[in-house]
Amino acid sequence: MAKSKDARISILLECTSCLRDSVNKKSTGISRYITEKNRHNTPGRLELRKFCPYCYKHTIHGEIKK
Repeated sequence: MAKSKDARISILLECTSCLRDSVNKKSTGISRYITEKNRHNTPGRLELRKFCPYCYKHTIHGEIKK
């Protein structure tokens, strides 16, 4: 069967400040969230402010590839 071209796809959001601090080893991990987006309304990469349990504050989480 052919792959469906649905408008809604599931994406991963990853903390951007944990990636920068990983050199200093301040954080013990990387925060990731799973959400959905409409590919027709938001064709670009999605960025949301979410809570990061490793940084203990709200940071920007950007869309990554699976």
